[in-house]
Amino acid sequence: MKLKQKLAINYIRAQLNILALVSPKAAAQKAFQLFCTPGKRAGRKPPPFTQKGERLSFKLEGHTVRGHRWLPHQASTPTLKKVLIAHGFESTSRNFDMYIQPLLKKGYEVLAFDGPAHGQSGGKRITLPLYVKTLQTINELYGPVHSFMGHSLGGLALSLVLESLPHDSDTKLVLIAPPCEMVSAVDAFFQLLQAGKDIRKEFDDLSYELFDRPFSWYSIRRALHQVHADILWLQDEEDKITPLKDALRVKEDRHPNIEFVITKGLGHRRIYRDPAVIRRIVDFL
Repeated sequence: MKLKQKLAINYIRAQLNILALVSPKAAAQKAFQLFCTPGKRAGRKPPPFTQKGERLSFKLEGHTVRGHRWLPHQASTPTLKKVLIAHGFESTSRNFDMYIQPLLKKGYEVLAFDGPAHGQSGGKRITLPLYVKTLQTINELYGPVHSFMGHSLGGLALSLVLESLPHDSDTKLVLIAPPCEMVSAVDAFFQLLQAGKDIRKEFDDLSYELFDRPFSWYSIRRALHQVHADILWLQDEEDKITPLKDALRVKEDRHPNIEFVITKGLGHRRIYRDPAVIRRIVDFL
């Protein structure tokens, strides 16, 4: 961790602990805002090919959600299926441009949007329920989608979408390093901030107030018991964001519809850019 990051975390930690002396609930609300706020927006210039897609946008809960749609190369080729790509936290749809042309060659119509508070979309914060609603809206407006691909938070969100979306074993779902339990993400966040138990209790209570569900409900392990799609799960041994041990717990459930691929040395983000992984995913879809 860089010195600048350490100083910022120490400052936030001190702010929260001081605020908790007056009101643990106010401190928890402040912590929740931080938890849902991306630290940066991707600044990489979009590849020229990415810009050739049809620009799409819609309004959702006061945010403008922006994305693109690409149609197969041959105008006379009927669109066989639609695929939706969902990026992770502090990422953007443009990071997955290397998948677009191979999928178009397979006859897919490709959909990729920036989640709220990410990339070209509006907003300052994103919650998992908001991301799920965003993906559901994309399917309603531009679907029906047959195949889904999600990295990190996008993978967890897609699993929750499919849990309530009509689908069958012909539906395809690619999960790339998804977080298995939202509780684990909250645990890691509080460990980083070293916030007190009184703040954590109020923080957990906020989940009920805002979403009528505990953080424990937002679980890929729980959701996949209701997902019947054909699933390809890719995970790296050296992923420090979504550890392999969490994925192995899901593997222990022995879902017959899930194929696990374990890589080594790619970490959390390089995994979806690896040429061998790209070929494996495109072949699967």
